[in-house]
Amino acid sequence: MVHQYKMNGYNIVLDSCSGTIHVVDEPVYDVIAMFQDNDEDTITQVVCDKYKDRGDVTEADVRECIEDIKGLIKEGKLFSPDTFADMAGTFKEHSGNVIKALCLHVAHTCNLNCDYCFASQGKFHGERALMSFEVGKRALDFLIENSGTRTNLEVDFFGGEPLMNWEVVKQLVEYARSVEKQHGKNFRFTLTTNGVLIDDDVIDFANREMSNVVLSLDGRKEINDLKRVDYAGNGSYDIIVPKFKKMVEARGGKNYYMRGTFTHANPDFTEDVFHMADLGFTELSMEPVVCAPSDPAALTEADMEIVKEQYEILAKDILRRSREGNPITFYHYMLDLTGGPCIYKRISGCGSGTEYMAVTPWGDLYPCHQFVGDEEFRLGDIWQGVTNNNIREDFRSCNVYARPECGDCWAKLYCSGGCAANAYHATGSIRGIYEAGCELFCKRIECAIMMKVAEEDL
Repeated sequence: MVHQYKMNGYNIVLDSCSGTIHVVDEPVYDVIAMFQDNDEDTITQVVCDKYKDRGDVTEADVRECIEDIKGLIKEGKLFSPDTFADMAGTFKEHSGNVIKALCLHVAHTCNLNCDYCFASQGKFHGERALMSFEVGKRALDFLIENSGTRTNLEVDFFGGEPLMNWEVVKQLVEYARSVEKQHGKNFRFTLTTNGVLIDDDVIDFANREMSNVVLSLDGRKEINDLKRVDYAGNGSYDIIVPKFKKMVEARGGKNYYMRGTFTHANPDFTEDVFHMADLGFTELSMEPVVCAPSDPAALTEADMEIVKEQYEILAKDILRRSREGNPITFYHYMLDLTGGPCIYKRISGCGSGTEYMAVTPWGDLYPCHQFVGDEEFRLGDIWQGVTNNNIREDFRSCNVYARPECGDCWAKLYCSGGCAANAYHATGSIRGIYEAGCELFCKRIECAIMMKVAEEDL
């Protein structure tokens, strides 16, 4: 499968199944576009007629190009067949019931009242609660017991707002450190926070123990303070930005992400990315809001066109900043063309419901944080393990080839079929397609590939 597009002055041809990227001139671009549906004489005539005013495009040139394309096909670098369908599902099947990561919902409550929150202000449509140390300890033991031969285990401290249960977070990290070596494990922790409760203790402990911190900021003060407000309606920007600056500076280069959400209020979200970059933050992410179409925050069709333009603007500006010696990283443009995920992972996706699960304050297990509170998706608990095997098997069989709509999509081996939660909330099925998400993902991948091409020219 071949995908062709033009961006930032480059004519890009992607052979999706091999992952080969070709950067070509316009005549070659046209020859490739016509190659599969036309004979050689027709291709030659059309291309020669189109470029008749160019002295460097002759019949001999076009026919030589056609032969070069045939050579690339033989090498498996162009129009390569999709041979991966038989692998679909086998990765998860062979991995058994090994779990490698847990999302610990240490706080089903929050000190902000963001009206676009998918978690219903941290309550996940249920009761407010804090995870006890005993439940968290059992969750860590459960992870160790079910991790098989895996050495590296991931634990995300999530909410709600996890800093509202900070002492338990610290106790759980200390417990994990006390047992990891005897079990041959290495815990890597992530903390996601809105920043309101950050203080010196949080900074010191998080920077020592957390492999990554995710810091929530929606960008410009006027944008952030539209949605990210406390229960009195006060914006959070002035409180959190100085704390985020202090924390990031103290991390000394350790991983972090400034993560924002853009809505109908700011389809020009690049202005918010640039604002965060100008504040000194270099590791950035901005996610489109996922909500009901009737929600005032929802992106409209008109917004979607603006957003896609913004992704191109952002890609070009990141290249400019890199050339000027002020690089920033945008999460959705992180693309490794040589050492990225293996083909099995690219087919099977994120691992939710199989190797990754969320744990509620009460110890219930769900496929991921976006399913928490929906009893239909309760997998079991940390004491008895997974008891709803039908749900686990449903997620185990959920891969890019389980979604018929993905069959002819050039981006399927980059998105792995997309987010099961977004699909479910959009269509009622984890095998559904969240079309708006697909549209934006494809644009982001086009931008990311273009940036890789441009980096070769730097």
